[in-house]
Amino acid sequence: MTTRQFLQAPPPYVPPKPAVSYVIDCINNYTYVWLRDGQQFWYYPTSVESFGVSGFRWNGFTWLYYGIDPRLIEAVSCPPIPTLF
Repeated sequence: MTTRQFLQAPPPYVPPKPAVSYVIDCINNYTYVWLRDGQQFWYYPTSVESFGVSGFRWNGFTWLYYGIDPRLIEAVSCPPIPTLF
């Protein structure tokens, strides 16, 4: 089994875009990503290196393994996800 099989769908909202953010602070958390080219999506980062960020990107139906050049990331947000507990 892969990590993506254990992940549930991301939250059904877009969090506010922060003025300052660091993807390293969002490792192993649901993370909303804004790229410099205008793309934005839910992501679940599992590794951050100087040459790339790897993890899983939500395509609207399932999580797919996806890598991002960190220079392309404009901002990220990994807000606390509300739970019933």
